[in-house]
Amino acid sequence: MAMRVATRRVADQLRCSPTILNGTRLFQNSGPDAQQGAPKPVPMSKLKDSFLDGTSSTYLEDMEERYRQDPSSVDKSWASFFRSLESGVAPEAVAEAYHNFESGGKVEPLKAAAMSNQGIQESMRLLLLVRAYQVNGHYIAKLDPLGLDQRPTPVELDLALYGFSDKDMDREFFVGTWNMSGFLAEERETRTLREIVERLREAYCGSIGYEYMHIPDRDRCNWLRERIETPNKEKFSVEKQLHTYDRLAWSENFESFLANKYAAAKRFGLEGCETLVPGMKAMIDTSADLGVETICLGMPHRGRLNVLANVVRKPMQQIFSEFTGIKSGDQGSFTGSGDVKYHLGTSYDRPTISGKRVHLSLLANPSHLEAVDPIVLGKVRAKQYYSEDGDRTKNMGILMHGDGSFAGQGVVYETLDMSALPDYTVGGTIHVIVNNQVAFTTDPKKSRSSPYCTDVAKALNAPIFHVNGDDVESVVRACELAAEWRQKWKSDVVVDIVCYRKHGHNEIDEPSFTQPLMYQAIRAHKDSHKQYTERLLAEGNVKQEQLDKINDNVHKILQKAFEEAKDYKPNARDWLSSYWKGFMSPDQMARIRNTGVPMDFLKEVGMSISELPEGFNPHKGIKRVFDGRRKMMESGEGIDWGFAEALAFGTLVSEGNHVRMSGQDVERGTFSHRHAVVHDQKTGERYFPLANVFDGQKPHQFTICNSSLAEFGVLGFELGYSMENPNSLVLWEAQFGDFANGAQVVFDQFLSSGESKWLRQTGLVVVLPHGYDGQGPEHSSSRVERFLQMADEDPYHAPPVDESKWFTGGHLGGATQQINWQIVNCTTPANYFHVLRRQIHRQFRKPLIVVAPKNLLRHPDAKSGLWEFDDKADDKGILGVRFKRLIMDASAEDRSPHPPKEEGFKRVVMCSGKVYYELAKKRAEEKKEKEVAIIRLEQWSIPGVPTASLKCAAGKGSMHDTLSPSSPPPGPPLQMLVPFPFDLVQRELRRYPNAEFMWCQEEPMNMGGYTHVCPRLETCMRNEDREVPAYVPYSGRPPSASPATGFSDVHKKEQESLCANAMNLDYA
Repeated sequence: MAMRVATRRVADQLRCSPTILNGTRLFQNSGPDAQQGAPKPVPMSKLKDSFLDGTSSTYLEDMEERYRQDPSSVDKSWASFFRSLESGVAPEAVAEAYHNFESGGKVEPLKAAAMSNQGIQESMRLLLLVRAYQVNGHYIAKLDPLGLDQRPTPVELDLALYGFSDKDMDREFFVGTWNMSGFLAEERETRTLREIVERLREAYCGSIGYEYMHIPDRDRCNWLRERIETPNKEKFSVEKQLHTYDRLAWSENFESFLANKYAAAKRFGLEGCETLVPGMKAMIDTSADLGVETICLGMPHRGRLNVLANVVRKPMQQIFSEFTGIKSGDQGSFTGSGDVKYHLGTSYDRPTISGKRVHLSLLANPSHLEAVDPIVLGKVRAKQYYSEDGDRTKNMGILMHGDGSFAGQGVVYETLDMSALPDYTVGGTIHVIVNNQVAFTTDPKKSRSSPYCTDVAKALNAPIFHVNGDDVESVVRACELAAEWRQKWKSDVVVDIVCYRKHGHNEIDEPSFTQPLMYQAIRAHKDSHKQYTERLLAEGNVKQEQLDKINDNVHKILQKAFEEAKDYKPNARDWLSSYWKGFMSPDQMARIRNTGVPMDFLKEVGMSISELPEGFNPHKGIKRVFDGRRKMMESGEGIDWGFAEALAFGTLVSEGNHVRMSGQDVERGTFSHRHAVVHDQKTGERYFPLANVFDGQKPHQFTICNSSLAEFGVLGFELGYSMENPNSLVLWEAQFGDFANGAQVVFDQFLSSGESKWLRQTGLVVVLPHGYDGQGPEHSSSRVERFLQMADEDPYHAPPVDESKWFTGGHLGGATQQINWQIVNCTTPANYFHVLRRQIHRQFRKPLIVVAPKNLLRHPDAKSGLWEFDDKADDKGILGVRFKRLIMDASAEDRSPHPPKEEGFKRVVMCSGKVYYELAKKRAEEKKEKEVAIIRLEQWSIPGVPTASLKCAAGKGSMHDTLSPSSPPPGPPLQMLVPFPFDLVQRELRRYPNAEFMWCQEEPMNMGGYTHVCPRLETCMRNEDREVPAYVPYSGRPPSASPATGFSDVHKKEQESLCANAMNLDYA
């Protein structure tokens, strides 16, 4: 009845319209004229007349009746008209709309009527609905292959929230055309609600759930909308489907093959996420097509063997041979300790389907999930530097994660946080999460507080693509889109493959203990390979014979590789980059070169880096520093710590090497001693003296950069950077030495053991400020005892010494090459200069831990003369100038293996670091220079090759270029405490035959070097037939739980006591 009244009102409105009054007929039909008083019945033949042919209210009522009986019996325009009335469109709006249309309006009458009725609020509610799907549609996407994650529909996606119901589904609404990409930009101003909802659900609630609306960049959001809201989704061609199937077949069959051959072995297989392999390969193909030439990958152990075999192309024969557990490598060659097969890496040049080639390298890593992340990015950044990839298009990183670790490990955020930092960015990283929906045995609700494991990435405005791991084509699409995003926007992107883990944490683990319902579902679930097989056959474009041929070929190749694995002999160094060719392993004798620098060259560099540009306005304090450095160069005296370091950097850069230093506040230096970056006080302009050592210096050849306030991530980044090219000096400095414990995983799992486990050398330098000066427990100790404990040196075996080669440097053989790392505690600026330069000037690389001073930076006695930096030896018989492992007492002069005996000395105090200066002061006060000798364990250079001449011409010449090939091969020098200088300590035992040897340190007895030195000193005594005491005499702080006191007066008393005890001959 209500609609009949409305119909008459429409007819009345039409009769009164301006068009009728002007004598123009609004409705046209073949029936009688509308002005006749009694209209005739409408014949059945006229029921299909258009709405515009209507003539009277009787006619309208008759059409209404027919519509009620059968909507399909009337013309579609009439059906639309009556639906509008049913939906509540005002009759006046209908009449006005037709008047406007007849007058030349562009909008169709019923659409205009609908627009006039719904008003601006209704349009806005529709737009809010569209936005709700863009923001929250992923919550109802079909992501969980097992169907266990049943989330409630967000209220924002409920039509009722916006005032709509089911009866509105076929009603047309005005949504307009908006200046944005996606379906709102398709120039279709009106749509039915059903079409709108279906399009949104198709785009955002299918097998891929998109999160990108948190990105505050309109262009980036529009770019994604263009690809997400497309009306016609890309349909895989038959060729692409078969190619995808082939990759999936390799992934699934590889796992089943290993399961059959090695049923009892742990392999951390990929079952449940086999689609990772075709997804990764599609990502790599797309990246290569868009300009990527090199990809570094990092991943945990889950699925690693599959990725190694099917993505990176590590020889399957090698993988199968590793299951035997037999040590590989040539007889007698250095193979290290090795590692389990699912921690190993490899590299390979891989062809793509488009005919391009891309170099892939998968980094080795430990079981510490996510620890490899910053290391990968550091390596990528180094590749970008050496390949001059300034726009970061050619070199890319891909990181794979687990769901629990991505949400739970803090290093993930540290790595993400570096993504846009100028000196750390790599132009975007693709993160791929193998989301098992369980972390070992912990359910997601107990392992994270956020809905998704990926939510941490939102902090960095990274788009996130959640995808159902059973839908291989969707996985491929998401991975391809991620590759396109990275190349377009040079920023991070996340692909979250929601899958499951077929077995427990490993193949012999029982998961039903803790996830019984999940594993009931898994046991009843078809794997993705079977699902895709059924899908392709159901679509009818592929035959069973084609699929069988693919699977048979895979099995044939796997079986052949398995047979060949029995005789496979891998090359342990087959994935070192070309930069490392010619570098020696621990079992190969290496040359060590002079680290002294010709005086003219030294002065040229020193004057260059102590100058500031004309017109530059430095702080007055900085001006004094640089004026002081010029005076040091002119006088040749008083070189302090900061300038010695700058001279080391400047000479290395001038020889053509790359130097990079990072850490918290390193540009100025925590203790305001470095000033590697100078700020103009008027303009704010920054000047880098070491980036301007010579004309034409390569950009970024010297890089120094303040880091984020993180240790784990930044140290890992620099470690990765140092691994790319040995011809670079890479340093990380902790703000204070004890802050290094925030990066303990890097020290334990990579730096101290990487060469032994994975045969990977690094020359990374770690600078740890250390020293007891009353600053309390947290800023006194670098916890050097931890680093000493990790040294793989036998304290009860001193390397044999060939005294005939003492002055030529060959008397120790390759002792330094055979130890895992070096630890030094320098007491002079010159020694620091030489140890930095030595990191570059030798044929192997070892990590260097520098226990760096704090108060020695400005100590009046901790200065060096310029002659200590040059290439002229000051000691009789010594060839060349190098770092000193042990500094003799000030009264001693003879450095031969059997010096004259000093029988009058009663005590030799052995120490390390800045406590030497306090001991020397105390000894002078007590006038015991003839009774107590003080020797410093730091390092002394083993002589070997003659002095090399250097050239300073923009890196055109170096000591590497000018060594005489006829020079005798030198023996590598040992370091302070690691490696322990057995030979030099034994020399001092011979020099002081009647003296008691005591160890003095600032640290508590259970810390510092005491427990490290004791057994080694006893070994030296036994070798010299000296009586070994019950315990090595000790002067230092007593054992303590805390590294230092927090009370300054207590500190002062302790320091005075340990120095006094060392000089007290009655104290033992």
